[in-house]
Order: sequence, then C-alpha cells, then structure tokens
Amino acid sequence: MRLTKKQIVLISFMLFSLFFGAGNLIFPPFLGQNAGSNTPLAIMFFLITAVALPVLGVVVVAKFDGLQKLATKVNPQFALIFTLLIYLSIGPGLGIPRAASVPFEMSVAPYLPADSPLTLYMLVYSGIFFAVAIWLALTPNKLVERIGKVLTPSLLILIVFLFVSFILKGHTEVAQPQGIYIEAPAVVGFLEGYNTMDTIAALNFGLVIATTIASFKVSAKKDIMHYTLICGIFAGVILALIYLMLAYLGMEVSGLYAVKDNGAWTLRCIVEDVFGSSGAIVLAMIFTLACLTTCVGLITSISQYFAHLFKRFSYRQFVFIIAIFAFIVCNQGLNTILSISVPILNAIYPIAIVLIILGLADDHIKASPYIYPLTILGVGIVSVVYALDSLKISLPFISDICAKLPFYQLGIGWSLVGLVIAIACMLATKLKSIK
Repeated sequence: MRLTKKQIVLISFMLFSLFFGAGNLIFPPFLGQNAGSNTPLAIMFFLITAVALPVLGVVVVAKFDGLQKLATKVNPQFALIFTLLIYLSIGPGLGIPRAASVPFEMSVAPYLPADSPLTLYMLVYSGIFFAVAIWLALTPNKLVERIGKVLTPSLLILIVFLFVSFILKGHTEVAQPQGIYIEAPAVVGFLEGYNTMDTIAALNFGLVIATTIASFKVSAKKDIMHYTLICGIFAGVILALIYLMLAYLGMEVSGLYAVKDNGAWTLRCIVEDVFGSSGAIVLAMIFTLACLTTCVGLITSISQYFAHLFKRFSYRQFVFIIAIFAFIVCNQGLNTILSISVPILNAIYPIAIVLIILGLADDHIKASPYIYPLTILGVGIVSVVYALDSLKISLPFISDICAKLPFYQLGIGWSLVGLVIAIACMLATKLKSIK
C-alpha cells in the first residue's frame, strides 16, 4: 500500500516535532549571538550534526529494524550497553528533563515577582507539564493525529510569526564573533550541533517512524525504507529552515545584548523587543509546544523499548516511571542539566555518528568483520578521554597520547582515528581476499 501525500506530511511533521525540543530552540540563537558575523559558516556546519546526521540516523535505524540490531554489528554486549546509554541520556537522564525545564526558565520564571519561590513554581509547572505528557504518551496510537495535525503546525506558525515580526520591526546590530568563533567557527558550529541531541535521538526515532509507516499498512521493507527517507528529508528541511531563522535572529541582535549562559536569554530579549511584555505569552506557547511534543515522543519510544527489554513491567508502568524520574531531575535547574549533558554528549555523540556512517555503508563493508568493533573502539576511546578532559579528569598515558592527535583540542580528534582504522580494516580484508 502507498502512503498519501497527507500521510507523508503528517508523519514528517511528527518526526520534526520529535526532534525539535528544548535544545533546538536555545542553541541556534545562542550560536548566532556568539558567532556574530561568522554565523553563516558556523550554522552551515551546525546543520551537519543537527540535521543531516539525524535524518541519516533515522534511515539507518529503520534499515536495521532498531538501534540494538545495528549496534550488535559491533558486539552484543556493546549493543545492550550503548543502547541503554542512548535511551537514558536522551530520556529521563537528560533529554526529557531539559525539555521540561527550558519552557519554565525561559517563559515563566523571568516574569514572576522577584521574591517568588521559584523552586515551588517549578514543581507546580513541571508537575502539570508531565501530567499532560503522560496523558498523551498513554495513547501512542494517537500521536500522529495529535502531533502531526495540531501541535506541530501550531508550533511552526508561532515560530514563523516571531521571525516575520522581527524582520518587520526588530532592532538589529551584528557584532564581531567571540571566543573560538573567531578562529574556528566551522568546528564550533559542528560541535554545537551535538547539543541538540538529535543524532542520538535519531537512533531512537528511526524505529518509531518505521513502525508508524507500517501502521498505515505499508508492509514491504523496500517501501518502508522509501517512505522513511522521504519523511526524513521533509522533516530535515523544516528543521534546517527553523535553525536558519533562529540563528539569524541571534546574529542580528549579537551587538545588542550581553551573552548569558544559554540561548534562552537571547530569545527572551528578542521577543520582548518585538512584542513587549505581551511577548511572554508567545514565548511560553512556542517553548511549551516544542518541548511537550519532544517529551511525549521520548517517553513513548523509550517506554516501548524498556517494556520490550524488561517484560515484568508494562508500557504504561514505564511511562509513569520515566516521567516521574525525569520530573525529579528537571527540578535541579536548566544550567545544571546543561553542564552535565556536555561531557556525556562529547563521549556518546562521536560513537553515534560513526555507527550511522558505518550503517549507511554496510553493504560495502560487511566483508570486513572487524571494521565495526575496531572503529567504534578507537573512536570511543578518544571521545571518552576528551569528555573526561573536559571534566578535568586525566588518564595516565592515554590522555597524553590522545592530546597529540590532530584536531583533538577542537573536539574532533576522533574523526581521524576512525577514518584511519576503517581504511586499515578494509585494506586488510582486501589483502586477505587476494591471498
């Protein structure tokens, strides 16, 4: 059976909304504010890790019928551990709490009286937020209808409305780039894409989209892959356009506002400039819709995975377990969550990137039995050491060796290591076949 254009659009909107959450809102304008006049180059490389790789990740995971089967190409034990790390990091450990804390700290806390008990307000807000998320997640068969038809179009309309309003009456002043954006805007843009968490989220959402497509009575694997690619590209184009809008906003005000801890401050300044005090309503709606859809998607997919893995608990029970745990974590504050997420993402993201690339090339490299385990091992060592370095934790001998790698200080030393190992494995396989 073929999907109609309407069904393709709805599934694409669903995938976009699963990707587009807290980080997707706050990091592009933050990049623009810091990069200033170097924003075009920085955002171009940001789109690689924040759009291109997530779309490819969705396709690869659909191809292998799930992350676990893809990761098993490395090693069964690695598959279990890595899959659990992915689900925990994008789920109750980091991704879901961030999705709940961003809308509060962005669009509620700044407008409360100075002496307000923020901790209490955060508890109430996050309690309501997770109650709605649980209600939506308990009926996963209705996600396409609710998200694709209502929530995502509403979110897109609000963001475009903000962008057009800024173009018409916003104040602008583009500043010179700051910090490392002066010398290496492309590298920083590439690494900033990590913070969206979308490449590792794609390793989760790929199976969700494939299953959703199959629910429309599309049964042939070839057709499922075809529609997954179409929906992925459509969702990726929407993501890219929104990122370009948000980065442009940040760049245009880079000379007007001081740089704070994250892009939430940047967006709030923009909204107040364009809409005045009433902008708080627009901002609250944008952030709540974006973060709620991502939160629901994560709770749903992760609960399905854990219910399959640990059969003693049902899907409904895991929905409550994950939501309650995330509720506790989110009340630790946005900056705390972001400070924890950076080293974790530095460790996991390179492995996810290489796994996606290897999965895409699987038909051409499957003759080499060691390319998956050895490449992932090399990349994993470098990325974990780099993550530990960012926490001021040094490993004797290993840290010193890694520090001498090209591009290591920029955070991409793993790329050359992975490339060299992959080429060596393919050459070894070829030489062995010749003999």
